[in-house]
Amino acid sequence: MDAQTLVAPTRRPRFHRAPEPPAFRLTDDDVHIVRQLARHRFLKSTHIAALVGRSLDRTNDRLLRLFHAGYIDRPRAQLDYYPTAGSSPIAYALADRGARLLIQRDGIEFANVEWSRKNRKAGRPFIEHQLEIVDFSVALQLATGARCDLQFIHPNDIVAAFPKETRAARNPLSLRVKLSHQGALHDIGLVPDLVFGLQFADGSRHSFMVEIDRGTMPISRSDFLQTSFKRKMRAYLTAHAGKQHEKHFGWKTFRVLTVTTDRYRMQSMMEALRRLRIPHSPGAPLFFFTTRDELRASDPLTHEWRDGNGRAVRLN
Repeated sequence: MDAQTLVAPTRRPRFHRAPEPPAFRLTDDDVHIVRQLARHRFLKSTHIAALVGRSLDRTNDRLLRLFHAGYIDRPRAQLDYYPTAGSSPIAYALADRGARLLIQRDGIEFANVEWSRKNRKAGRPFIEHQLEIVDFSVALQLATGARCDLQFIHPNDIVAAFPKETRAARNPLSLRVKLSHQGALHDIGLVPDLVFGLQFADGSRHSFMVEIDRGTMPISRSDFLQTSFKRKMRAYLTAHAGKQHEKHFGWKTFRVLTVTTDRYRMQSMMEALRRLRIPHSPGAPLFFFTTRDELRASDPLTHEWRDGNGRAVRLN
């Protein structure tokens, strides 16, 4: 056969939907994938495979079909790093058609169903930060899923248990704190990267707020009006001292987990924390610290964190 007569197989575009999508019939397992994207905002293919309990090859096949059928998106900001990281798992997001599917199937109410427009506007730094949050959240879910004495409480389920006035807020998981500086009060917003709970076999529950630190925010600043991690820690301590977690969330207490870039930065955070003096707050033990690389070596539950005083602690 003449080699010139050979026809190369058609390769569908990675970030454009094919004009002729592959044959596709929506299954219950596909709907489960769409639900996971609605819960997490962004997920890599590896996250999805782990959450739905499928092989990566099988998951990638269904993701391809869901993408070309318009149920899910592949945010185009990934093109910024694919030239140098082409083997990286593709990140996915909920698309408009997927949102409409969940409205019909599950009766889910979305404040805004223009998911595809938001996905197009999402930039690379935002997506990368969200994926780091998801890395932590998925690791927690897998670790608790392997245990019979522990249950992971998703942020959506936490919000569902909040007092009615808190649920009605624009962001129910945020707090407003008034900090005093040089005789003036400043209103500071606290928006954790993740909020979750752990339910134990004896019925007790521990609540956590998470900060995934990318090393871009200064730990301390001379100008109080500019953001710094020290100011953020002071806001968390002040919120706890004022029992805002009891008033707004109905929690007895909480801990703040901080995952940062390296040990030097972690130590600097802990030193800044120990210099803070907030009456009626738990002080340094309110915070647990670790680094990204150290956390990857074990699951978040059995991992040895460090509290603000440097003592070894575990979540369970």
